Amino acid sequence: MIKPYLKVRKSTKKGRGVFTRSAIKARTVIEVSPVIVISRADTNIVDKTSLHNYIFLWGARFTRSCVALGYCSIYNHSFRPNCEYEMDFEADTMTIRTLRNIKKGEELLINYNGENDDQTPVWFQVKKA
Repeated sequence: MIKPYLKVRKSTKKGRGVFTRSAIKARTVIEVSPVIVISRADTNIVDKTSLHNYIFLWGARFTRSCVALGYCSIYNHSFRPNCEYEMDFEADTMTIRTLRNIKKGEELLINYNGENDDQTPVWFQVKKA
């Protein structure tokens, strides 16, 4: 399920990103997407490819990874995200939810570290706001 008011387009200095065509209220589920779970051995292979930038660590101990379908892998990173993601390891899905009210045209951002306030450096250089 992807809300129809979401769209993918170019993002300033970030490649593509997910944006909204409408205002969205805080705590709104905007996407629930299935994932394809990747074994630890296959994760080691994928990590050596350009797909590394689009996978998520997966499982209770993050011993595997996944490719999230839908727009999940297109949301850009921010240390001050306006959305969060939740992983359901039993259903093999990821849910994206807004953290605050979102304005029409705004880019939707998640913290790649998984926790909204986690300031741990990510694998690419990011300027902190």
